[in-house]
Amino acid sequence: MIEKMRFISITGPKAEFDRVVSAYLNKYEIHLENALSELSSVQDLKPFVEPNPYKEIYSKAIELAERFDKKEPSQAQNMTLSEASTIILSASRELEDLTSQKKKLGLEREHLNELQKKIEPFRHLDYEIDKILAFKFIKYRFGRISHEYYTKFSKFVYESLTTLFIECGNDPDYVWGVYFVPLGEAEKTDAIFSSLHFESISLTTEYEGTPDQAYNAIVKKLEENQEKINAINEEMKNRLSSRSDKILSAYEIICVYSNNFDVRKMAACTTVSKRNAFYFILCGWIPEDSVKDLLHDIDKDKDVFCMLEKDITSVTSKPPTKLKNLKIFQPFEMFIKMYGLPAYNEIDPTFFVAITYSIIFGIMFGDVGQGLCLAIGGGLLYHFKKMPLAAIVATAGVFSTIMGFMYGSIFGFEDVLPHIWLNPMENVMTVLLTAVAFGSVLIIIAMIINIINGIKAKDVEKIFFDTNGAAGLVFYLVVLVCVVLVATGHALPAGIVLAIFLGIPLIIIFLREPLTHLVEKKSEILPEQKAMFFLESFFELFEIILSYLTNSISFLRVGAFAISHAAMMGVVMLFAGAHSGDPNILVVILGNIFVAGMEGLIVGIQVLRLEYYEMFSRFYKGTGKGFKPYKSK
Repeated sequence: MIEKMRFISITGPKAEFDRVVSAYLNKYEIHLENALSELSSVQDLKPFVEPNPYKEIYSKAIELAERFDKKEPSQAQNMTLSEASTIILSASRELEDLTSQKKKLGLEREHLNELQKKIEPFRHLDYEIDKILAFKFIKYRFGRISHEYYTKFSKFVYESLTTLFIECGNDPDYVWGVYFVPLGEAEKTDAIFSSLHFESISLTTEYEGTPDQAYNAIVKKLEENQEKINAINEEMKNRLSSRSDKILSAYEIICVYSNNFDVRKMAACTTVSKRNAFYFILCGWIPEDSVKDLLHDIDKDKDVFCMLEKDITSVTSKPPTKLKNLKIFQPFEMFIKMYGLPAYNEIDPTFFVAITYSIIFGIMFGDVGQGLCLAIGGGLLYHFKKMPLAAIVATAGVFSTIMGFMYGSIFGFEDVLPHIWLNPMENVMTVLLTAVAFGSVLIIIAMIINIINGIKAKDVEKIFFDTNGAAGLVFYLVVLVCVVLVATGHALPAGIVLAIFLGIPLIIIFLREPLTHLVEKKSEILPEQKAMFFLESFFELFEIILSYLTNSISFLRVGAFAISHAAMMGVVMLFAGAHSGDPNILVVILGNIFVAGMEGLIVGIQVLRLEYYEMFSRFYKGTGKGFKPYKSK
């Protein structure tokens, strides 16, 4: 179900803003909306704009908290913002000398990384860099050239130049190297290389030995640099360790105030002309069952006022959706959120999905042994990892076990347990027809939910004229009745009765848009391009009739998978030699693992497809916005 929401506005003196946020927004779940947007009709409202006074102390608190392995105090300590700030500033001053040393080491590390990055592509050059840099009569250039231009250079240019190019390395985009040229030819050669987009890289005298030796020397310096930084970090931690609880408690308090400051973006400011005092206004949604407690607390606060909107239809923003289901159904909310949250005035389909998904999975994958494995495995995984999908697998496994008893199947053995209902392989038509009948019932339920959603949204077209509204439901029910009568050998109703109960719903669906306009008393009943409207409506009606048929037949897959599961396990038993009375246990085990893994995954996906395309598409939009209370941040 969807939890009911109420819209509130909280007002108080601007100076009390942080206290109000800490006292009420951190205690109650309130989904904030932008007050300026919500109260656009109110005059003299301004955005709540202030520089963040906690920015500097917050950054220092983060730096200090990062010194500790744990991020929460062993025992939280109560303190004011002033006390927390004093603790953080005092600790920061104590570490100033180490912080300065660490900053220098950090700059040194950046410089070493830059040197390492420059020299790395040239490590294959077996010549000392300082000697190359000392050349007087030979010009050199280190750099890189793209593969495209390097190919052209090698084929058409290289032989005609008085130059030597030494390739040192390459990557997917560039060839790295150095070229040497006599001083007299340098200007001409540089111009040619520039035209080939050769990117020059300058190396300094900081490098010693060959590029590979220089690279290894830099790596060693980086390791020494990191050791010094680690030693400083350890020293910082040792200096602060005796006060870790105080510092982490102060950090948490400053975090709260810094986060509270961000709420100003959602607030608006106004002035009371008589007092010339500034007041803030906060707007948002709160669950109905929390309203009483919030109002009770605010009544005791002299400076703060809370107004409750009686009619939420007058509110500009849409109410957020907060799902509230029994614990056993909560894992299935994952499927709902994948499709999209229900709008506030829609029915929450979590219960419907939980029941139908589990039942359909059980029908398609009925096996006592494999079902128990899924139930136990999924249950254990959910217990330890709290994965919603694991809980869904466990629930589906329970229904697989139940249907396994109905089919008389355990780990693929069909003659160990007596079947309560039937054996799928021996009753193929019964299984398939039952699957279609079951699917038809689910489609009818989906149509009824759509009508209820239409009533909740006061949508006339959705209730009466829609494909999945009253007209579509009547048409579909009459068609089903006719099919059942024909299948059981009974006579169909009189032609005039069929014409009324089949023709009128189709006419209503055909004219649903004009009929809606007529009921809603709109000036324009039919669109301007009437011929195009009737042509489009005819083809749409033809498609709708086909969709009733295809959607119903789509549930054949439920029975087909039940049969295919039995068939696949039959193949496993054949390979294991079960018919001889002495099956190969290893083959049976491996076959069960393969079938359970492969078919379990396929069945899970197919059931979800049926949920989304055959049922959700009839009644569910999923256009809701999630309930995100400030407290959760």
